[in-house]
Amino acid sequence: MSALNFLVLAMLADPISLALPSLSAAELKVPAFTAYFDLQPEGVRISQRSGISGWTDPAVKIMWFGELRQTGALVCAVSLKLPAGGESKLRLTVGGTSREASAKGEASSAATISFGGFEIAQPGYQKFLLETLNPKGTAAGEISELVLNGPAAENAHFNLKPRKNAASVHLGYPVPEGTKVDAFYCEVTAVEEPVTTFYMACGWHRGYFGMQVNSPTERRIIFSVWDSGGEAADRSKVADTNRVTLIAKGEGVYTGDFGNEGTGGHSHLKYPWKTGEKQKFVVTAKPVDGNFTIFSGFYWHPDKKEWMLISSWRAPKEGGYLRGLHSFSENFWGDNGHLRRKARYGNQWIRTAQGQWLELTEARFTHDETGREDRLDRFMGVEDGQFFLSHGGFVEGFTKYGDKMNRPAGGQSPAESIKLPELPGAR
Repeated sequence: MSALNFLVLAMLADPISLALPSLSAAELKVPAFTAYFDLQPEGVRISQRSGISGWTDPAVKIMWFGELRQTGALVCAVSLKLPAGGESKLRLTVGGTSREASAKGEASSAATISFGGFEIAQPGYQKFLLETLNPKGTAAGEISELVLNGPAAENAHFNLKPRKNAASVHLGYPVPEGTKVDAFYCEVTAVEEPVTTFYMACGWHRGYFGMQVNSPTERRIIFSVWDSGGEAADRSKVADTNRVTLIAKGEGVYTGDFGNEGTGGHSHLKYPWKTGEKQKFVVTAKPVDGNFTIFSGFYWHPDKKEWMLISSWRAPKEGGYLRGLHSFSENFWGDNGHLRRKARYGNQWIRTAQGQWLELTEARFTHDETGREDRLDRFMGVEDGQFFLSHGGFVEGFTKYGDKMNRPAGGQSPAESIKLPELPGAR
């Protein structure tokens, strides 16, 4: 459809569009495969080539999110394919205003449903909610893109990549130079709980330890340690001399291999940890023979009211202590980044090789490549005396990469409360 015809249809659809300037106004095409769904879209197919197809259930709604940096009129349309003679009626809601429009399929050509103009009163994130008004079982059409035009589309920002995860966000904890750290303690309280979230408490140069939401009915405590050697994906390619080996594991803990993010030894405990309740983690390092280190992860079990071992691994080509201490929050599956994730990280302490406990009250914020340009809704802050990390949800604002913050010192060492079980075979 030409820009002129597009605008004519828009003006006919809604009087507000008469104010549109425009053949020179910005046009933005947002691919259908970047959209989110409010319900699990059973039967709906999503691909980069064909967009969204198989959408026949009016209960399923399609959503795009984008940051509009200009105000004024915004003309919206959806491009789709319909079989010859087929019809589809859709409703689009933007900024609280809903408009309905229809299209009829013609042989060998795409159709455009134009919803006319919407007035954008202030800049910020907007949700574009698309609903089918067709009877259940009737295909809405093969949706290929959301098309935006008008002054409010100028410089608008959408994540146009197929992976729809929120950015991963991190806290890095500086440690006094030369400190030999043999234990790292951290507490985490989940504030939000979307599926496919990993709130990682104790990270270091050889592994990570935290809690994960795997499904609506399953949660895990995860402890993993990387192999040596630098293999990125396939553990079968890792020589025995580079593999971490299991020393011990706790009751009910599953252990195995992992790959595709480096390789190593994985362990997890299926346990329904609760959102809003503080979870406690400690990882320890015990150098052995100058070339190995035993890394162990211990979790305070809320029901048993005692520390339990998750697992313990003998790591080759190491022989040192914990370094590169950090925490992070990750949306590890790429289809629900429109949901906000937030957790508080507090009461960080380290124990030195001499047995001294030191409190860590400073953290530095970083994010992954997704947070560089694709998803800017990523934050660090301090609340309730703890650091927090937040990402996703298309929340206004952001925290700059590299920003440093301090939390108030608690002053109460965990030395007396950490009574760790003995490790069998840890020699």
